[in-house]
Amino acid sequence: MARVGRKNRRRDDEAPLDQDRARRGLEVVHSAADGSWSVRQIPVDAALRTYRCPGCDQEIPPGVAHVVAWPADERGDVADRRHWHTACWRARDRRRPTGRRPAAP
Repeated sequence: MARVGRKNRRRDDEAPLDQDRARRGLEVVHSAADGSWSVRQIPVDAALRTYRCPGCDQEIPPGVAHVVAWPADERGDVADRRHWHTACWRARDRRRPTGRRPAAP
């Protein structure tokens, strides 16, 4: 039986996979009634810090997959990024972000 060569071998001119970029996830732009947002899925292995979700005002602990979103107009900076529970992000058109809790005395 003749052996057929593999057709899906990586070509030498292809760039290698950027592991850090793959870990961070792909950025996509979502347009909705509240504007256009750049959104990135944060996978479990990249969720290393605790964040507070603006949708429900609850913590997103390390190790929980979630999304990070910021205005897509490119006028913002890192300070404009907000980490959301995935379900809260999807429901943002049905409920408004909560205010931050007051600091404990």
